[in-house]
Amino acid sequence: MDPTNVPAGVSPDYSAVLGAALQYALLPALLVAAVAYFCGCFNGAVIVSKYILRDDVRTHGSGNAGLTNFFRTFGGPLTLVVILCDVLKAVVAVWVGILAAKYMILDDAMMITLGKYWAGLWCLLGHMFPCMFGFKGGKGILSGGAIAIMIDWRVALVVWGGFLILAVLTRYVSLGSCWAGASFPFITWFVYRDPVITGLGAFIGLLILYMHRGNIHRLLTGTENKFTLHKKH
Repeated sequence: MDPTNVPAGVSPDYSAVLGAALQYALLPALLVAAVAYFCGCFNGAVIVSKYILRDDVRTHGSGNAGLTNFFRTFGGPLTLVVILCDVLKAVVAVWVGILAAKYMILDDAMMITLGKYWAGLWCLLGHMFPCMFGFKGGKGILSGGAIAIMIDWRVALVVWGGFLILAVLTRYVSLGSCWAGASFPFITWFVYRDPVITGLGAFIGLLILYMHRGNIHRLLTGTENKFTLHKKH
């Protein structure tokens, strides 16, 4: 029932209107989640190492299917292929969220932002827990960084700025990654002041911190490895 088109003296049924709105948004939201998740499943480090190099990166080093472990293990120009794959899948996933939001409510800025965060969350879930690779994926920093750039330059500035400063000064990539996860919900709230969008931002940030729980423990105990350009043999 449209609350603007009801007979005089009759109260509009707002619960029915809300239910209809949720039904209208549910299918696009589920489709975005499915597409973004499967985009995330295309893990560059796993695909390149397993199907091109015939040596699964998850059997080396930290066992993580991410860019840092791939570079430390294999190095070489194929690292650029991993970067390209993990960035492109994030871009595609976020654009799916944007297009779905525009389909539901044409050019509504907050709805488009919500679509970006929603798609970004599911893309990271696919990257971290890919169904095609035994739910054992990466930690989401490269794809998450691409998602931050797609969302808003202010979000990207805080996330990437802190990451690069900490990683360069300390040579602990994981420390910069933890900054990215921890700062994500705070910069989201500062920019948008929306509880739903901030909730999605918090979920993304907590996922990144959860995937780095081992790194956090090693940082606290002083056993974390520093980044080096030397490739392990």
